[in-house]
Amino acid sequence: MQRKHVLAAGVAVVASAVVAVGTGFGFADTTPARQSACQGSVTFSAEGGAPAATSDRFPVGTRLRVTNLDNNRAATVTVTGPSGSCVLLNAAAMELVREPGKNVIRRNVVERLDGAAAQPGGAAQPGGQTRPGSAQPPAQPGGAPAASVCAGAITFSAEGGAPAATSGQFPVGTRLRVTNLDNSKVVTVTVTGPSGSCVLLNAAAMDAIREPGKNLVRRNVVELLR
Repeated sequence: MQRKHVLAAGVAVVASAVVAVGTGFGFADTTPARQSACQGSVTFSAEGGAPAATSDRFPVGTRLRVTNLDNNRAATVTVTGPSGSCVLLNAAAMELVREPGKNVIRRNVVERLDGAAAQPGGAAQPGGQTRPGSAQPPAQPGGAPAASVCAGAITFSAEGGAPAATSGQFPVGTRLRVTNLDNSKVVTVTVTGPSGSCVLLNAAAMDAIREPGKNLVRRNVVELLR
């Protein structure tokens, strides 16, 4: 009887050692992977001030932690207003996390620090106000106003090449027409890949419609071309 107890104890010790060794070598790692509250690349608006962000998913006052997985640098920011991205950093926040010379963070994790979920389709503005970019759309033939398929300000990724865009809403190959309502300039772009914005222009597309010195197109209409 005693021999059986000794054998059982020995087996338990060996099993514990195997589990410990397996965990040490990564075979039994139970650390949960962090899930990002946003999908796609993170970019910035070039706006000044203390580190902050704008968003079409989270209401003003939401605190977010943005981590660049390529260098493990993180920035904690507060949402200060709406934009056309799940999270759009300002210049100071981007400086905290980006790698030198890069204006896009492709591998990232965005965490909401209060634990609440993002609001699908964008957060409603208080008092029923219209988001920037949806006011006074250009008229279509026949007098009907054009409806924008994106809400919020439009910015750019600083990527080169012919005028193009990336999008978190439209598939590759989609053609979009973007109008800056402040100067009536228009650019037609094709979606070339994913991003964290409804539409994120590249440098050439942004230069075609922006006003001098401005890195945001706040009043805009984005039309889906058939």
